Amino acid sequence: MKNEFLSIVNKKLIVSCQALSDEPLHSSFIMSRMARAAKMAGSVAIRANSVVDIQAIQDETNLPIIGLSKVDYEDSPVYITPTIKEMRAVASTGAQVVACDVTGQARPNGEKLADIVKQMRKEFPDTLLMADTATIENVKEANELNFDIIGTTMHGYTPDTEGLNIADDDFSYLKEVLEVAKHPVIAEGKVDTPQKARRCIDLGCHAVVVGGAITRPLEIATKFINTVNA
Repeated sequence: MKNEFLSIVNKKLIVSCQALSDEPLHSSFIMSRMARAAKMAGSVAIRANSVVDIQAIQDETNLPIIGLSKVDYEDSPVYITPTIKEMRAVASTGAQVVACDVTGQARPNGEKLADIVKQMRKEFPDTLLMADTATIENVKEANELNFDIIGTTMHGYTPDTEGLNIADDDFSYLKEVLEVAKHPVIAEGKVDTPQKARRCIDLGCHAVVVGGAITRPLEIATKFINTVNA
């Protein structure tokens, strides 16, 4: 079956439904209901973390999924679908897209990203691969490795981009990404208002992912409380 993900999400919103083990909503059941709410609101796809969450969301919504698996390894800072093991597990769920860290950092077990991509193309030829990048150099690497989708996911979340925001200087970084990327760009990372999401689309992004501003009530409530208590 042809992978229709890119045509489905074109110029649309994707909602990220994720909760880590130390967060109050950590539960595949809760994430599936969160995804159901996103679908009812009009989201055309979901970004989800872990095999169990992906499967629960598939059962609940039947929406296309950007799948990933966050795993910490002692020998590497890379945690978004870091090895071929996690890539295979996510792809085996039937997720239309598998996302992984492309930030130029050393991967666990000495694995090479180029080898992972090559193996994934061989084993899962119909699965799209998304590069979660942080810098323009990462985008160039993703181009060279022929990733299907370029994401801005890690911009502001790596040592060399800490403190940066995709919206800085009227999205100047995103504009540069759009010029350099050879494949569709999905904006993600600190897109925390409807206006910012719309701006990403207007600038030429293929789609936009919003997570914390919609699906992390602890973060949302904290912002309100900090402001009220200031």
